[in-house]
Amino acid sequence: MIRVILFLIVVGALSLGIAWLADRPGDVVITWQGLRIETSLMILGAALLAAMLILALVWSAVRAILRSHIVLGNHLRHRRGVRAYETLSHGLIAVGSGDSAAARKFATEINRLAPGEPLALLLNAQSAQLSGDRDGAARVFHTMASRPDTKALGLHGLFHEARRRNDLTSARAYAEEAVRSAPSLGWAGRAVLEARCRDGDWAGALALLERNIRTLEKASYRRLRAVLLTARARALEHTDRDSAKTFALEANKLAPTFVPAAALAGRLLAEGGQLRKASKIIDSAWRANPHPELAQAHAELRSGESARDRLKRIEALAKRVPGHVEGALAIARAALDAQEFAKARAALAPYLETLTKRVAVLMADLERAESNDEGRAREWIARALNAAPDPEWTVDGFVSKHWLPVSPSGRLDAFEWRVPLAGMVSAPMIEPEAATATPIKLAREEPGSAPAVPVIAEVLPSLRRSEQAQPKAEPVIPLIHVPDDPGPEIAEESETPDEPQAGGWRKIFG
Repeated sequence: MIRVILFLIVVGALSLGIAWLADRPGDVVITWQGLRIETSLMILGAALLAAMLILALVWSAVRAILRSHIVLGNHLRHRRGVRAYETLSHGLIAVGSGDSAAARKFATEINRLAPGEPLALLLNAQSAQLSGDRDGAARVFHTMASRPDTKALGLHGLFHEARRRNDLTSARAYAEEAVRSAPSLGWAGRAVLEARCRDGDWAGALALLERNIRTLEKASYRRLRAVLLTARARALEHTDRDSAKTFALEANKLAPTFVPAAALAGRLLAEGGQLRKASKIIDSAWRANPHPELAQAHAELRSGESARDRLKRIEALAKRVPGHVEGALAIARAALDAQEFAKARAALAPYLETLTKRVAVLMADLERAESNDEGRAREWIARALNAAPDPEWTVDGFVSKHWLPVSPSGRLDAFEWRVPLAGMVSAPMIEPEAATATPIKLAREEPGSAPAVPVIAEVLPSLRRSEQAQPKAEPVIPLIHVPDDPGPEIAEESETPDEPQAGGWRKIFG
């Protein structure tokens, strides 16, 4: 509306001006070189306007001729850019869909249309990965790492390629360089943190965690710090018990329900005579997560007490989580030590229908201790072979007797207390005391489980043959994602090398 009003005002002013000039005609006389020109003022004005219009048209034509090569170049560049954009789009879609032939075709085309562009380099790298050309992908990533605009992406790709080669030294070097150039990169910080954890450098891992505190959520930071402090306390448990107790207490303060920290802190406090504080820490963690390590730590709080007194304390502990199997198992163990066989049998009775291995083994021990009935004991051991598995510290198909801060693949805080994969005769067992020889062994043998050996010996070769018969596809690094079908995706936390690294484990176990 305002523009219409302004237009009407301008038109009215021009009309008034023209009318005013028409009402006041004048003569214009021009004398030049003996030539005399006489005309009216209106005609002179019209002539000037026509001359200006002609000059403008002539100048536009001359300017268009002079700038024709620039306009032509801009048009060609625009058309080339549109083709390059379409080629990149189709190439990245081909990578996401797993069409290696189309990806190579579009990568060749983009090298002709837009060589050296960041997305062109990315398409070249991912098409090389998709077709299995690891050396070609590494060369492209090296080129990207040498440029400031693509350095972080190039280092990320080199890091993944080194992990695929199982070259942990190079992978750590790339991650540390990425941290130095861009401290906010989450994947680089996690990779360096896990590398220090594999080496047992818990102080260095804690220092790195503090430097990256701004990039983590508060809950994640507290959890990771509690895990690292627990690992450091366990490493110092036999050399510097005071420092170990300090670290364990800080870890328990950060994560009161974290079982390894609570069990270690309670044990160290009990050794120093702080029984009430130790009992409070164990009790708090037990209420949230009933666990056999907490039950054992609670049972060992008071040294020198009688087995019957220990049984009374365990019964009080089990009442805090009524109906939980861990409470029943703890009572059964304590009752066996106190030779209260009726209490042990009563504690295990509700779980005989849904039998688990630990319940069956305790029943075998009960038969031996109560009536020295070896036949009944062997019967329970035989039932234990086919019983449901109990929860264990497990990750990626590996099982450990005790909690470990780092998984065989190098992931921090990866072990979970849960039932191992169903349907497996035996899961790979990590034996800390034998790590210097063979870091990973078969599942430990329960007492009296000698018949399990031939079963494992028969099944394990067939499992290995089936694993060898199925080739392992190496997916593309998920640097780009397609909205509907992102293709194979590798989380940095779930990448597992083909074989665990014995060097890092030896240092942890040592």
